[in-house]
Amino acid sequence: MNKRMFVAACTIGVLTLTACGGGTGGSDAANGEVTLKLVAADYGDKASNSSTAYWNDVAKRFTAANPKIKVDVQVVNWNDIDAQVKTMIQSGNVPDVLQTGGYADKVADDLLYKAEDVLSESTRANLVDSFAKAGEVDGTQYGIPFVSSARALFYNKTLFAKAGVAEAPKSWDDVRAAAEKIKAKAPGVTPYALPLGPEEAQGESLIWELGNGGGYTDAKGGYTLDSKANIEAFSWLRTNLVEPGLTYANPATTDRKTAFADFAAGKAAMLNGHPSLIQMSKDGKVDYGVAPIPGRDGTLASTLGVADWMMAFKDGGHKEEVKKFLDFAYSKENMLKFDETYNLMPVTEDTLKEVTTNGKHKDLEPFFSLLPKAVFYPLGDTTWDAVSAEIKKSGGTAVNDPAKVLGELQKKAEAAVADQ
Repeated sequence: MNKRMFVAACTIGVLTLTACGGGTGGSDAANGEVTLKLVAADYGDKASNSSTAYWNDVAKRFTAANPKIKVDVQVVNWNDIDAQVKTMIQSGNVPDVLQTGGYADKVADDLLYKAEDVLSESTRANLVDSFAKAGEVDGTQYGIPFVSSARALFYNKTLFAKAGVAEAPKSWDDVRAAAEKIKAKAPGVTPYALPLGPEEAQGESLIWELGNGGGYTDAKGGYTLDSKANIEAFSWLRTNLVEPGLTYANPATTDRKTAFADFAAGKAAMLNGHPSLIQMSKDGKVDYGVAPIPGRDGTLASTLGVADWMMAFKDGGHKEEVKKFLDFAYSKENMLKFDETYNLMPVTEDTLKEVTTNGKHKDLEPFFSLLPKAVFYPLGDTTWDAVSAEIKKSGGTAVNDPAKVLGELQKKAEAAVADQ
């Protein structure tokens, strides 16, 4: 299996987002009724905007149109996704449909239907092509893109002005200089919010590694977690942000949710964020700006693009019922509602056309312009989910001892490749 990063070649692109929980799979009743089990991620940041309400509504309307097919909805937070999916599969409590952050490891275990088996031809044709291709393993699509996003630098204009910082930083040195001024002029504010905790250590780490010309894989797809460039990136963070007190005291235990909440409350001056932070900032009445992410010597030529995925398991044998549900879930009405609820970017052509022409999404334009050159995780590698889980668990601690931690992660990645 070749490891590979995907570069989007479209005008809109790809986010992280998802989780799941345990439970039994779908079931069949004596009267011919089928219950599908849907396990999905929670994209909300509080109870009032949990994804549970969205999926319950979709399930209710789907069953109204298909009375013989009920949908058991289970929505779980992001932090539990990797462990719970693994437990579900090992215990045989496999969902019929799963919406989460990765799919390739399930392909390696021959657990998933091919996309062509559970999507109508019209639904498959409606997927943005670059995302559909990112769902392939060895040329066959198993992962069905669900939502997308990219990362950019968010900064608090009010705090920047108070500190006398005239513009968004373009280089790492600019980041440190701005952070120092903010620390001096705005006590109690975190100058740079650096979330390297288990929620999304793999995302924040990759952004900084890309900024130094590093990354997770080389041109041939081999893992390069402990490359010189990656070690240098974490060493810079430790020396220039952590030790001077310009970020959290312990970034390795700080999650993205905390960093986003701090920024939306005016308690953090800048951070790497995705479009969901836009509405949070508006709700918090933060005068924010969005700019390309700074790299060591200037803004990144390629930002991080993220896709979340839908997949269907063969275990329950409900192929036709799953196809009906997915065709319903991927309708323009449903996809647009989800994307607009969480300010994410579409993966379907009709929804993409709507958000780029209806005049309601000017705030997403900076992300539209970044995505054509986005870099993705090695999504089609069947070892990526296992490697990503290890990065989530310990990758953030590389900010304390870069060479040791990244070296250990590299060994685990090589072991995963050897075992596949």
